[in-house]
Amino acid sequence: MLRLTTTTALVMLSTTAMAEVPRVLTDIAPIHSLVAQVMGDLGAPDLLVPAGGDAHHMALRPSDARLLDQAQVVVWVGESLTPWLDEPLRTLAPTAATLTLQEVAGWTPRMYPDADDHTGHEGHEDHADHDDHADHDDHTNHDHDHDHEHDHAGDDHTGHDDHAGHAHTGLDPHAWIDPVAAKVWVGAIRDTLTATDPDNAATYAANAAGTMQRLDTLTDQLTTTLAGVPAGSWLAPHDAFGYFEDRFTVPSAGAVADSEAVAPGAAGLSDLRERVSGGNVSCVLFEVNTADDLARTLTDGTTAKTAAISVAGAGLEPGPALYATLLTSIADTLVDCTAS
Repeated sequence: MLRLTTTTALVMLSTTAMAEVPRVLTDIAPIHSLVAQVMGDLGAPDLLVPAGGDAHHMALRPSDARLLDQAQVVVWVGESLTPWLDEPLRTLAPTAATLTLQEVAGWTPRMYPDADDHTGHEGHEDHADHDDHADHDDHTNHDHDHDHEHDHAGDDHTGHDDHAGHAHTGLDPHAWIDPVAAKVWVGAIRDTLTATDPDNAATYAANAAGTMQRLDTLTDQLTTTLAGVPAGSWLAPHDAFGYFEDRFTVPSAGAVADSEAVAPGAAGLSDLRERVSGGNVSCVLFEVNTADDLARTLTDGTTAKTAAISVAGAGLEPGPALYATLLTSIADTLVDCTAS
């Protein structure tokens, strides 16, 4: 009887300890992966946008609203990636500790080129001021400022009139594909979780340190892998790979489309076709889970190859391993597709 009572008490203590770990919600699969690594065995974060889902335009389901309502911590890139999420955060998760990664200090944001200058990325600013292996121990919790108002017509966000049909402008939110920026974000994730759950501070610190080391190793590995990719030899599906191009010095020849929501016009297609036909572009990429019609149109009758690629982890299993798998997949695809 004593043994049974002791066992029962241990189970109760374990359950209580687990209950103290905050309920964490993330926006997209790559961020979910980083948060999962920092949380480790303490718990698993929830994921709002399915891997490969359209982060820019999404209608909340009742189950999504419940996740927001239950969340004690929310980690998201920011309104520049998911403009439809700002209002639900304020209304459904008003008391959650919210970490807006695009507002974290210590990394260099990339701005999109002018809307009329999307013909190539050779003019990307050089972000060499990223310190590839710098320590980032001074991250503070950057809660999102919800005092500003944003016009999101309709409660279900199905129309997206303000966002669909426009080329990307302003801040490029796709910084997770730069592992150096991701390393800074991991520090902010650690600090936010620690502030919310100080009893597990040592675990978050150890897990974050391990994650940062893995990101350093990943950066070195990808730098070596991509060393032979010729500059300007590939076309991106849309303008979302700039951070990767800058970090690893593999500039594309441009993007097939300015954004996922905007198909290229006839003049744009003609210009891209000329570049592919000229032989300088040997690889045209299209998004995983989308048709390859445009890529085929651009490469038909040429020696250029096509391949599928994802910026957000489409087709990958969400979890701690997704982040490294995603970036490695991007690198391997570029190497294989641009090879003679």
